[in-house]
Amino acid sequence: MIQIIPGTLLLSAIHAAIPNHWLPLIAVSKAEKWTLGQTRRATLISGFAHTLSTLLIGILVGFAGYSLSERYEAVSQRIAPMILIGLGLVYIYLDWRRMRNGHHGHTHEYAPATASRRLKGSVLFTLSLSMFLTPCLEIEAYYFQAGLLGWKGIFAVSAVYTFTTLFLMLVLVSVGMKGIGRIRSHTQLGLKQNVCHSNSTC
Repeated sequence: MIQIIPGTLLLSAIHAAIPNHWLPLIAVSKAEKWTLGQTRRATLISGFAHTLSTLLIGILVGFAGYSLSERYEAVSQRIAPMILIGLGLVYIYLDWRRMRNGHHGHTHEYAPATASRRLKGSVLFTLSLSMFLTPCLEIEAYYFQAGLLGWKGIFAVSAVYTFTTLFLMLVLVSVGMKGIGRIRSHTQLGLKQNVCHSNSTC
């Protein structure tokens, strides 16, 4: 458990920080002219949809590890760690291959340009569905290892992953929204000053 929890926390934090998890929400919010509160609610809903599909797959993987650990001692001592290391090497290779080909992995498809023509509910449903259909497969290796510890391990990984992902998505969206607001304010102030310099009536 001491090895699994820090690894889950670190991977969840890195995963949530990927721009494709929070930047599209800011783009849609700007296009739809949502308030910060509305954007945060949309972040929670779509983020939970993303974690939900990951948890469903993870529980199945964890249960498989739990079932095997009851029958074969070698699973918990040798096979599970080898699977964890093997999956890590596979993901490193796949990411390296995508970067070499000029593609970015683990993308969520959004259409901010057309989102403004849709109702808020439809936009939110599209975001949530897109997030739900693209679970975080990288965390599933931890579920297999956690399954060897029983349901406590599975629950611990689920709780850490869900809380970390949603919390960081909220933080990044909030910071991004405030950043856009400041840029807009500075831009408007600069335009006003330029107009005043060219107009003696200011």
